[in-house]
Amino acid sequence: MTPLPALPGIRAFEEEMIALRRHIHAHPELSFEEFATADLVASRLEQWGYEVTRGLGGTGVVGRLRLGRGNRTIGLRADMDALPIIEQTGLPYTSRHEGVMHACGHDGHTAMLLAAARYLAEHRGFNGSLVVIFQPAEEGDGGAQRMLDDGLFEQFPCDAIFAMHNMPGMPVGQLGFLAGPFMASTDTVTIRIDAVGGHGAMPHKAVDPVLAGSAIVMALQSIVSRNVDPLDTAVVTVGAFHAGIAANVIPDHAELQLSVRALKAPVREQLIARITALAQAQATSFGARARVTVDEAQRFPALFNHPQSTEFARQVALDWLGEEGLVQDMKPLTGSEDFAVMLEQCPGCYLLIGNGDGEGGCMVHNPGYDFNDDCLATGASYWVRLVETFLA
Repeated sequence: MTPLPALPGIRAFEEEMIALRRHIHAHPELSFEEFATADLVASRLEQWGYEVTRGLGGTGVVGRLRLGRGNRTIGLRADMDALPIIEQTGLPYTSRHEGVMHACGHDGHTAMLLAAARYLAEHRGFNGSLVVIFQPAEEGDGGAQRMLDDGLFEQFPCDAIFAMHNMPGMPVGQLGFLAGPFMASTDTVTIRIDAVGGHGAMPHKAVDPVLAGSAIVMALQSIVSRNVDPLDTAVVTVGAFHAGIAANVIPDHAELQLSVRALKAPVREQLIARITALAQAQATSFGARARVTVDEAQRFPALFNHPQSTEFARQVALDWLGEEGLVQDMKPLTGSEDFAVMLEQCPGCYLLIGNGDGEGGCMVHNPGYDFNDDCLATGASYWVRLVETFLA
């Protein structure tokens, strides 16, 4: 197989980069518990001459390198946390922490950014300031917001900020860009149904929350198909339905948990309003009551790529890789990403790098997933070219 494009200086320590990535993979840590990973990142950055700040967002690490007299600053962000998944890859570097796994590629994201940070410190080919941000708790726990709350951009103001995520199903090493809405907002919604419990043999003396909850599940399917404009993107998924513990007992309550996603703020608001109205009306029709709550700690806006920053990032890739190195006709994704809150405060772009589209690959958040080491050098090299072009 022909090696993917990479800078010779990155290729020179590619094996070290792969070993580092696999070490992180074997020692995964959950959100806000990335202590060993943060130690590793901070020690490497200090070794390469970065000013290092620890503790932003709990376990976040930020490194800054200033060269020359340029007054522009670029920020690059990678995520560090793993998922509560039991790994089933059977790899030699499989997770040594039972029930915790790097099933989303954050080990690769961290390794790529570290490799770029090393190269940029050694070659010193830019004029200005580079800020490398290693974020905790991307997996739904609001690590980006925590870093912002701790003063990320007050301490490290950036002219633009960028982040990269691997994408299974895309050709390995190819880069994908899309200006405007790129990833969906996400809301976690809980519907609590309070009814009247009773004996399963005498249902007429009870009000069954399971029946009411089932009707709500079915009614929710009408929101996307009948309330949302067909040209807009919306998702309403009922991921959990909890009720009862015995076959002959009608419980007194049930609970539904929903994942709600949209690419536009008005659609997001419409979804929450319709979920609330439908749930309450359906419950009332069965003689029960429904209470709808939206978890404020689990709310993330749609990710919006700023057009100018995205075109700049795409042009850097195009100049280096040509059209064959880019994914054509990128489309928005209904997954979510808390980098969105950073983009609300600073212009920038979130891009994808292909993890491979061959047989045997699987999507992220799967116990059989692994980051593709073949794209590490390409991803790190792209970061280098982006920084050196931005801070020319």
